[in-house]
Amino acid sequence: MRLSRYFLPVLKETPAEAQIVSHRLMLRAGMIRQASAGIYSWLPLGYKVLRNIERIVHEEQIRAGHIPMLMPTVQSGELWQKSGRHNSYGPEMLRFHDRHGREMLYGPTNEEMITDIVASYVTSYKALPLTLYHIQWKFRDEVRPRFGVMRGREFLMKDGYNFDLSKEAALHAYNRHLVSYLRTYERMGLQAIPMRADSGPIGGDYTHEFLVLAETGESEVFYDSEITDLTLGNRDIDYDSVDQCQAVMDEFTSRYARTDETHDTAEFDKIPAERQRSARGIEVGQIFYFGTEYSEKLGAYVQSDSGERVPLHMGSHGIGVSRLLGAIIEASHDDKGIIWPEGVTPFHCGIVNLKQGDAEADAACESLYDALSGHGLEPLYDDRDERAGGKFATMDLIGLPWRITVGPRGLKNGVVELTSRRTGESEELSPEAAVARVAEIYAAHKPVNSGV
Repeated sequence: MRLSRYFLPVLKETPAEAQIVSHRLMLRAGMIRQASAGIYSWLPLGYKVLRNIERIVHEEQIRAGHIPMLMPTVQSGELWQKSGRHNSYGPEMLRFHDRHGREMLYGPTNEEMITDIVASYVTSYKALPLTLYHIQWKFRDEVRPRFGVMRGREFLMKDGYNFDLSKEAALHAYNRHLVSYLRTYERMGLQAIPMRADSGPIGGDYTHEFLVLAETGESEVFYDSEITDLTLGNRDIDYDSVDQCQAVMDEFTSRYARTDETHDTAEFDKIPAERQRSARGIEVGQIFYFGTEYSEKLGAYVQSDSGERVPLHMGSHGIGVSRLLGAIIEASHDDKGIIWPEGVTPFHCGIVNLKQGDAEADAACESLYDALSGHGLEPLYDDRDERAGGKFATMDLIGLPWRITVGPRGLKNGVVELTSRRTGESEELSPEAAVARVAEIYAAHKPVNSGV
């Protein structure tokens, strides 16, 4: 993409309403525009990152054996009355009547709807285990929406639901989700710590939430510092293996990590003092096992192998897709702007032409653009007739991980400058070597062949 042809309405000044880093930088980088309180239009740059995050979530869900689908945003209030949550969920749920007087709602979550779907079609244990998920817009009518996409009223969420014949099988699904979420966050350049949590209005006895450490986090967290050394890395996980998934879960959850809601001072004090940590955290996902509560109320029963009619064991698993974008910025920025991890960046590499209109510099930039594109990468070429300082400031603000700078002086020596946004380090390379280096870096971030 050539910047002269792109829609990137960057701002030089920080809007007064932005209270946290991610909100300020998303507005300044021309990623979002507020439509009303807690509701945003996603402008091209923000939309590209949002879709990259969504793609990674899809890929890791499908890798774990989960099946994508799509449910509507508007739901019937009747289902929620059957589950008993229609009145208990609270004023965050937007309720309304259609023109026929039927009670409807804008879905904040989908336990009722997915259970009704499965109850209509799944009648035998032979169809199990089954995990269905979708990525869909949700609405929760926050009293004071703030912090941009971190706490909006409308948000994009992945919510998945497992259906199993027994508690043991459902807990394997729980562990499988925990592992798949860890891999999902790592691919986005995040370290998300699983913490024992409160189930809230979803219900259930087993629940962990995933928090990214950040100064602006809404929750206070207490944890054993050893947990921050853990990573899945390139481990080949067999999601069908009960033992493997349990082992990974035990590795990550055996160390103390709690939010302030579930913090146990006595347990925390058992950790050696030098490893005790407290910080702020941003919730980016949560998993639940809640047994047969919804299946019993909404008629999701199957015939077991012994011929008995039994309710399905269920769990739900959510990732805040749009919220993740804000969390990544909170965890990865500096005073110049955003620093995107390679896995989610809107463009793989920026090309800055220091002397637009110079025949040799223009030709070199065009050649770099074509060469990067030939490797399946998407560069952003700043071909504007603007001073170099302004071009560098824009590239730093929007946070592309790598930048190739082209100028007449370097070209006389046969080199361009390759710069890392994260470290600020630069090196002079031939144009061919710079392209090869960038292509090599992104080879490790190739999409999983998920079919999405």
